Amino acid sequence: MAPRRKKIYEGKAKILYEGTEPGTLIQYFKDDATAFNAQKKAVIEGKGVLNNRLSEFFMQGLTNIGVPNHFIRRINMREQLIRQVEIIPLEVIVRNFAAGSIAKRLGLDEGTPLPRPIVEYSYKNDELGDPMVSEEYIIAFGWASQQDMDDIVSLALRVNDFLSGVFYGVGIKLVDFKIEIGRIWDGDFMRLIVADEISPDSCRLWDVKTEQKLDKDVFRRDLGSLTDAYTEVARRLGVMPAAPTPKPTLIN
Repeated sequence: MAPRRKKIYEGKAKILYEGTEPGTLIQYFKDDATAFNAQKKAVIEGKGVLNNRLSEFFMQGLTNIGVPNHFIRRINMREQLIRQVEIIPLEVIVRNFAAGSIAKRLGLDEGTPLPRPIVEYSYKNDELGDPMVSEEYIIAFGWASQQDMDDIVSLALRVNDFLSGVFYGVGIKLVDFKIEIGRIWDGDFMRLIVADEISPDSCRLWDVKTEQKLDKDVFRRDLGSLTDAYTEVARRLGVMPAAPTPKPTLIN
């Protein structure tokens, strides 16, 4: 990384640097993997490259269907130029099937289809372990207004429709995912856009037929190679070019 760059923020999986243009940031994807609120850590070679390319793919897809987001362009294998936003301090979680915490809370078998997509929220605070919060809390504490919440739910469900279709088309079930939402201003007019990233770090992805896990649960639950899982997702989506097939040698 160029030493003259000003670091704005460093999270568990990404670093944000001052952007090359006003109102922009450079988002750098690290190879670090964390789970259980960073109690489990590892460096997974190549993860940052895969997540950069996958997040670019999904954000461009959202742009194409009119869902506003922070992505501007990919700079290189690990970095992308993004709009600077004011992040709302929430993780917005959309669930299509029971897995993880909702399965434990409600005593559901993992993989149980939910009656409809369920949107829930956690307060972004690592020290508190990102606790779940209700819409009532969010409005009462001023993290977002009622109008914001209506817009957030609408954005989250549009992202869910898009991602579910894209993944199902390549034989992957979108179990759940989380996104973050940011505010941007155009003069006095404020609007909400999808921010952060969309990658196997932030989704639960299962093979439709075998239910093999193709997401960060591979790391959380020691189910094999995380790089192999993410590479398989990228391969199916056509995001990363396949290794060239060696040409047969002709012998006269």
